[in-house]
Amino acid sequence: MLSLRGIVKRYGKVAAVDGLSLDLRRGEVFGLLGPNGAGKTTTLSIAVGLIAPDRGEAVLVAADGTEIGRPTLARVRARIGVCPQSDALYANLTARENLVFFATVQGVPRGERGARADELLAMVGLGERGDDAVGGYSGGMRRRLNLAAALVHKPELVLLDEPTAGVDPHSRSAIYAIVDGLRGAGTTVVYTTHSMDEAQRLCDRVAIMDHGRVLAVDTVDGLIDQYGGHAVVTVTHAPPRGAERTETECPLEVLAGVDLKSPEVLGVRIDRPDLERVFLSLTGRSLRD
Repeated sequence: MLSLRGIVKRYGKVAAVDGLSLDLRRGEVFGLLGPNGAGKTTTLSIAVGLIAPDRGEAVLVAADGTEIGRPTLARVRARIGVCPQSDALYANLTARENLVFFATVQGVPRGERGARADELLAMVGLGERGDDAVGGYSGGMRRRLNLAAALVHKPELVLLDEPTAGVDPHSRSAIYAIVDGLRGAGTTVVYTTHSMDEAQRLCDRVAIMDHGRVLAVDTVDGLIDQYGGHAVVTVTHAPPRGAERTETECPLEVLAGVDLKSPEVLGVRIDRPDLERVFLSLTGRSLRD
């Protein structure tokens, strides 16, 4: 659906994106993970045609493999929906008026705009609040409406930049359901997040990037198998022995050697590798600002 080929973008001496290549499959939810400053936002901006790369190209590809064109072209951008991290809404308009406005901008036929707005309001759980001014909305409501605005023209490719940042659990669950629905409808979704649990929950494949480069790309299970390391078995004994940690490929073999009936054994915990461990293994544990 989207092919990024040898993308390079520099700001002075800093390489925001440094030779990045990715191919996104039609109908998948593709996670883009990385520390602050890894180049995620620059990559998304290039993918939607907001900025031009110094080298390389971004190209949309049809289902039969033919190239549709670069996202700098209006006819190509019409196939893309973008949900930025900052709300792109008009606070003095109602939710319905916002969606009708964006439908107009995106070229949705006049006779279909109202129905499309109502359909999306229902999808994001705002049907009963559609005639309220957005300025009175909570943060979660605004995020859901922001997502609806990105979908108003039924795009084939949707880019979501941390869509659940700062939202309540109910809104987060609703956004997850919407993303699952987009995948079921065959829409390709690019999803950036700092939540490893979120990426494991939603994404078919994940790319981890840092310093403008892709460090690894695979399914979540594939990344964990390759970079996650071993499981850790922690057996807590009564003082003074305390806790003993063992890294192992076979946690059950370690447990078989522990007398679980002994009063000296106070507890047992198995920590299996997860995406967070992969992320820290590839990008390091130093703080990023």
